[in-house]
Amino acid sequence: MNTALLGELKHEAINTRKILERVPTDKLEWQPHEKSMKLGKLAKHIAELPVWFERILNADQFDLASASFNSEPPKNTGEILKLFDDSIAAAIKVLESATDDNLNSIWIFRRGEQIMFQLPKKVALRNLAMNHVYHHRGQLSVYLRLLNVPVPGMYGPSADEAL
Repeated sequence: MNTALLGELKHEAINTRKILERVPTDKLEWQPHEKSMKLGKLAKHIAELPVWFERILNADQFDLASASFNSEPPKNTGEILKLFDDSIAAAIKVLESATDDNLNSIWIFRRGEQIMFQLPKKVALRNLAMNHVYHHRGQLSVYLRLLNVPVPGMYGPSADEAL
């Protein structure tokens, strides 16, 4: 099981890094709407999502009520890329050593006494660590388009790239 997840993680990391590289440092405070995340916060969020591989595979639960997150905004694109490179390297390392027993064991996501969900770790990885990245990558591509930044292709060329 970890072979399939690992292959996808490595492949998608290339695509994720491609889009994070396009984030302009001078636009990190930009947001398309007052209810939307700022560009820098969104890019940082994408960059740090691979840490969920460690959180899920190295524990049986995660409690939002007692968790602390670094909410410091990124200073530049280089900082975002370093965060991504570090978090993806750690995710690959922990996934490489994951056993089927660990991947099939139940993981609990809670906020204090409230259980938000209980899933096999392999499903939690897909939801919180992988699909979550793809969702926000789509948002980021719209942000870049609105800023007239060329959007890289993810699964073939984009409108900004020739065939």
